[in-house]
Order: sequence, then C-alpha cells, then structure tokens
Amino acid sequence: MHGNTKLSKRLDDRVITHLSIRDTAIRRGGRLLFDGVCLELAAGEACALTGANGSGKTSLLRAVAGLVNLDGGEIGFGAVDPADARAEGLHLVGHADGLKSARTAREELAFWGQWCGGGAIAAAADALELTSLLDLEVRRLSAGQRRRLALARMLAAPRALWLLDEPLSPLDARWRTRLSELMQQHLDGGGMILAAVHDPLPVATRSLELST
Repeated sequence: MHGNTKLSKRLDDRVITHLSIRDTAIRRGGRLLFDGVCLELAAGEACALTGANGSGKTSLLRAVAGLVNLDGGEIGFGAVDPADARAEGLHLVGHADGLKSARTAREELAFWGQWCGGGAIAAAADALELTSLLDLEVRRLSAGQRRRLALARMLAAPRALWLLDEPLSPLDARWRTRLSELMQQHLDGGGMILAAVHDPLPVATRSLELST
C-alpha cells in the first residue's frame, strides 16, 4: 500500500549514523537563546525538541543543517565530515514549506528529487496521495496538501537524518496518522529524526527541552 516497499527499504547507503550536539549555544539579535545544550542521537532514534516559543528550537535545527552559526560548542556527525553530511545526509523541512508557488506540484517534487539526488518521485507522491494533485500549481494547494508536498521530498530522496520543524502542522488527524507510519518506517530502516514540536511526536521518542 502507498508504495511502502520502495520507501521502507533499509538505508544501507546512508551517510550519517550518528548526530552529536555538544555544549552548544546560539544567540539571535544579541540575545542568548540557549547554552550548554547536548544531545547524542544514533541510528533508529528520534528526539523531540520542546520549549517555549523563542527558546531556539528552530535555530538549533538550522544549526544542525549548517544554516545558523553556533555561539559555542560543536555539532558533529560521527566520522562523516560535516560538509558532506549536510550536503548528502539530511533533510530539513521547516515550518515554512519552502515551495515555489508558481510551479506545479510535479515540477516542485521533481526539482527537489533532482536537487537531493533521488529518483523515487512516483513512490513519494503515491505515499502521500499527491498523484492526483501533481498538475496543480502549488498556490492552489491547501495548507495540508502543501505540507504533504514538502514532506514528500524526504521520500523522493531518502536521507538518514530528518530535521523537522512542527511536522504535524497543519495536518489533520488522518494525515498525522499517516506521517507517524512514515516516521516509524524511517526509524525502523536506521534513520534518525530531530523535530521541533509543540504537539508530541507520534512515535517513540526522547525529548530535549530548550531554555535559557
């Protein structure tokens, strides 16, 4: 069902098998968001980042992805060079979907599949029931459909580490259940998930609360 056979295969070619966040600190606008944050995440594990709005959850995700500079500490990916890990081993799906509204859903998914070096576009569209929507412009999609399209890039080009910012918003109950299935498949295949959340993740997870 939903092309699961293709999507749930073990990630034997994954780049990253370990994420290490050691004594990290981040400032924004001169304000210290957090200091001394540590996390060790291994293959098959998920961690939920919690904390009040403005506590730095999104900033930490972006720092792992290499888009925000640290004020202290370090982020490592085991034996993998950070530049290689960020280029080839992770996906970041932000709270904003990052989609181009003038493209069709097909063009958007094809672009991200090519950019990330993946070819399982049809399977990704099938898994998130996007096939009938592929010829629509992104601007004509609902918020939930846009979120599903943003998430589909992770399936079109499998990578070991998923960095997710509020992944359940704005999905309804049915699609939250479906996303939980895809997350569990990813973890069962040796993947990792680090997610900034307000609502609990629908899979077994550790939690890391951020505060100044």
